[in-house]
Amino acid sequence: MITLAALPDPLWPVLLLAAVQLGDGLLCLRPVGFIADCFEAVEWPRKFWRAMPVLKFAAAAGLVAGIWVPYLGLLASLGLVAYFVTAVAMHVRAADFGRNLFLNATGMLLLCAAVTWLSFVGHLPA
Repeated sequence: MITLAALPDPLWPVLLLAAVQLGDGLLCLRPVGFIADCFEAVEWPRKFWRAMPVLKFAAAAGLVAGIWVPYLGLLASLGLVAYFVTAVAMHVRAADFGRNLFLNATGMLLLCAAVTWLSFVGHLPA
């Protein structure tokens, strides 16, 4: 039986997701073309663009801190699932059914949900 102290288990998906979020945060600092196009496609107000790298860096930090404080990692991964559910909904609302929805938002939602289940939720005590 896995105890709460042993979470996350396995560790590598959490570290992978943290690295992806760190990279995404760096790409959002001065949004590269495809990220700026994505923000514009869903009509995300420019005044909020600066908040995106902060959110991504906080998610990465929460995932890494979750190695020692499992519930923090679980909350960070659940926050990412909520973030990408919202992103998918925004793309659907904007009728942006191309690469942004199917590859970026949906792919990241699936990755975040898989990491949440595989490393955290699937091992929680009943």
